[in-house]
Formats: sequence, structure tokens, C-alpha cells
Amino acid sequence: MQLIINTYGSYLHVVQNSFEIKTEEEKRRISAKKIDSILITTGAAISTDAIKLALENNIEIQFLDEFGGSIGKVWHPKLGSTTYIRRRQLEIASTKEGTELVKELMITKAENMIQHLYDLSTKRNQEKQDYLTEKIYEIESLKNKLSKVTGQVEDVRFSLMGYEGNMSRVYFGCLSYLLPDRYKFEGRSFRPAKDEFNCLLNYGYGVLYGKVEKALIIAGLDPYVGILHTDGYNKKSFVFDFIEPYRHYIDRVVMKLFSRKQINKSFFDRITGGLTLNDEGKKVLLTALNEYFQSRVRYKGRQITIENTIQYDAHNLANKLIKL
Repeated sequence: MQLIINTYGSYLHVVQNSFEIKTEEEKRRISAKKIDSILITTGAAISTDAIKLALENNIEIQFLDEFGGSIGKVWHPKLGSTTYIRRRQLEIASTKEGTELVKELMITKAENMIQHLYDLSTKRNQEKQDYLTEKIYEIESLKNKLSKVTGQVEDVRFSLMGYEGNMSRVYFGCLSYLLPDRYKFEGRSFRPAKDEFNCLLNYGYGVLYGKVEKALIIAGLDPYVGILHTDGYNKKSFVFDFIEPYRHYIDRVVMKLFSRKQINKSFFDRITGGLTLNDEGKKVLLTALNEYFQSRVRYKGRQITIENTIQYDAHNLANKLIKL
């Protein structure tokens, strides 16, 4: 499980070889064996003993900023696997093999968007079903065009990103169409988000970035050696590449929160240029995400948690690089 600390003034320390969280209202004790990561989203204190216990049990401690982005981690310093995997990753980054790799990620993303829209359509009236069917066809058409792109990454980067961008615009247009009128939005907006839906998405994607980075490191892959996304100072380019097939996990959770009427305007604070998620909103979103990622699914022949699907794919990619 992921231990989430989102109450201001919390204190995480160790009692009898277990983590204990103290707040003004309560104390809660959790065995280290039940935790695989600790997420700290607000002003809190953590003892050196708690850090040591986390390191001894291979538990990542991650700190998030106000938008859900990771601002730092405390984790063990060991490589996830042989450095040969990272060498191979670097070697194919600008080749046709690299192009095929990122195409596969983008096609999977498109298929997951299509499946999400199909799932959403099953509980809608005929008018909305017809609308979503038309939009699904548009995404399918763009996906087919993307699949035909060939060449080295430098030569086809903008074509690939163009198709991906167009698919995403259609997809998010569908999500907005299905929301109540007071929550509809005009396309994606980032930091800060201009509306409630994007505010939740951005925070959720921030959490997802942390999970993807961890999975890549454990598999022996380098988060900084991108293929589609170019290099930059301290830019985790391969996280941006690899995250794409899993964004629908966040989309599904956020859409479900809206459909169950669990989102309230009080969850958001106005800031210059847009909105930010406050502590009440973070608690609702992070609780829903934690429950979702710990749920189990049948995935490529295995019964695993949704969170472990990312790790499973990262290991498969590392093995594939070794064999290329």
C-alpha cells in the first residue's frame, strides 16, 4: 500500500519497528511490511528513524508540490539492474528501433483512450453513445495513420507528436462533453489549471509520474534517456515517453469521482492564473487513486494490482532492450 500523509502538522516516526503517524486528532501505527511507498503532500515532520526504516525496507519516500509534481525522493541508491540495459536504451534512442518502441507506447495509449470512451458510453443515452462512437472512429483513424509512420526518431518526431496531440484533443473533448455543464472545460490546461477537471488531472498525473519513474529505475531503465521526448537539463525524458499508456488510469479515477458526484467546488482554491487543489481535494483524490492502484486486474495473463502493471511493462521493456 501507499502511505499518504496529507494532514498539515503530521509527524511520522517509528514505534516498535513500525511507522506511527501522529496528528492533532489521532495516532495510527502501520507495519513497514505493508507499505511500498510514502507520499508526503503537505507540511509534515519525519524522523531520521522513519527514513532509516523506509530505506531498510526499500520504501520510497516522495514529496509532492502543490500541483502534484514530485519535488524529491528519499530512496536506496542501488541500480535496479545491470547498466547494460541503460547502454542499450541510449543506443536505440535515435534509431528506427527507438521509433518503433515509442510508436508501440503511443498506440497502446490510443487503445486505452478508446477503451475508456467505450466503457463510458455503455451507461449513457443513445445520443451520447452515438457521439462517442463517432469520436472513437476519429481516434481509430488517427491511430492507424500513426502506426504507418516509419523512420528515425529525429525525422518523424513531429509527425508522431502531431498524431498523438490530435487524438488527445478528441479524447478530452469527449470527457468534457460527458461532464455536468458547470465542470465542462476547453482543452487541457496545465500549471496552473484553468478548471476543476484539469486541476485534478494534473495532480493525478504528478502522482503517476512518480510511480512511472520508480518502475523504470527498478527495471534498470534510465528515466532521463528519452526517445520521443528530447533531452534537457534534469528532464526525465523517458518518464514522459513511458507514462503515456497509463494516463487513462488517472482519467478513469477522475471521471468516476465526477460521475459519483464526489467533487465539490470547495476542493479548489483560486490562485493567479487558475486553480489549485486544496488539502480537502487532495485527500479525496489521493484516497481514490490509492484504492484504484491497489485493486487487482487480469493483465497479460497475470492477476496483479493496477500499480504493478507499470512495473510489469517496465521489466518487459528492459528484457526487450537486452534482446534487440
